[in-house]
Amino acid sequence: MAGRACGVAVCALLTIGGLGGCGTVAEREDDVRDTAAAFQAALGEGAYDRVCAALAPGTVEELEQSAGSPCAQALREESPAPGGAVRRTDVHGNQARAVLSSDTLFLSHFTSGWKVVAAGCEQRPREPYQCRIKGG
Repeated sequence: MAGRACGVAVCALLTIGGLGGCGTVAEREDDVRDTAAAFQAALGEGAYDRVCAALAPGTVEELEQSAGSPCAQALREESPAPGGAVRRTDVHGNQARAVLSSDTLFLSHFTSGWKVVAAGCEQRPREPYQCRIKGG
């Protein structure tokens, strides 16, 4: 979980998302922004059940396996800090990135909507992002 690298390309391949998302680019960017903001709000409130609901299934599975406990308990123990306001979103098909004040999230589109694939990600010069929470 903590300290493992997650490349942008790897993050994009971590999930099996829905095909060909609907809506204009602006609508999809708004949906990503809303999902990222809701994820951050839940983190800030310590509402880890809502945080887990916003995570992609593979990310929940990896988190639970790594911690040896249910998602909400694993997050409670890890206590990830909220990343602040959403500054920018990039949407490419079913994959997206939300750049926050002090974090970067990677998201994937599922039939149920956008889900966070990786969080707690830091960009490193000439290397893949390193993410604290990610799917396997």
